[in-house]
Amino acid sequence: MKLYHGITSVCSIKVRIGLAEIGLDYDSQTLDLQEGDQHEAGYIALNPDAVVPTLIDGDLVLVESSLILEYLDREYNDGWLMPPGRMAQAAARHWLLKCLAIHDAINSLTFSTALRDRTLASKTAEEIAASLARMPDPLKRLKRKDLLANGLESVHVEQALRILRRTFAEMEAALERSEWMNGPEFGISDIALVSYIDRLERLGFGDMLKAPAPRIAGWLSAMRARASYRSEVSGKIDHAAAERMRLSGGKYWPELRQRWLHSQA
Repeated sequence: MKLYHGITSVCSIKVRIGLAEIGLDYDSQTLDLQEGDQHEAGYIALNPDAVVPTLIDGDLVLVESSLILEYLDREYNDGWLMPPGRMAQAAARHWLLKCLAIHDAINSLTFSTALRDRTLASKTAEEIAASLARMPDPLKRLKRKDLLANGLESVHVEQALRILRRTFAEMEAALERSEWMNGPEFGISDIALVSYIDRLERLGFGDMLKAPAPRIAGWLSAMRARASYRSEVSGKIDHAAAERMRLSGGKYWPELRQRWLHSQA
């Protein structure tokens, strides 16, 4: 089993945690997303969207992290990460679908703050334009261009906050009913969501969880205590790079905090 992934990529982290929870070994193929490895012809042949992760299992090529999670659980874990019962399974699959919008929101906050700073500091205008031109999806290309140009003033940031406000409310309601997002027992919904909530803290935006989402903060702590998180997240992400991201993103928190509070009014 071969996994093409980025070390800090939230979608890659989802799949790596899933592999660890199931107990599956994989051949790690790490891509440097900042250098544009995902745009190389060989990788595009596997994943025409030029995103990570991509899982190769024999002659099967799988993309989209939530799909990969469900495949791994079904084929190699007898479906044990899925909760029992039709209603609970429908809810879990609904969370897998919701991850698409949640990912879009986290992407907006990342590229309007810490990764915006990193990109603008490390690349010339010509290099940025060339990198944007390699993005195969024209809508994602326009979004990235807007985030880099406008930062927190981008319309995509306001939409991200709307999505996260609703996500937090739904997660809090779920965690009021049970210990885990998946239900009474840990499972696929928890794996699917943790990298996104974790990224907010890594950007220096952990205070987003304090007042409106106390149960989410506790759930995140429980997720971080798991061996899969330690091996596939904290054990793989460079500590110095993580601190640079937190400091870079944290500079934006005072302004973002005002927007966040306004979005809840």
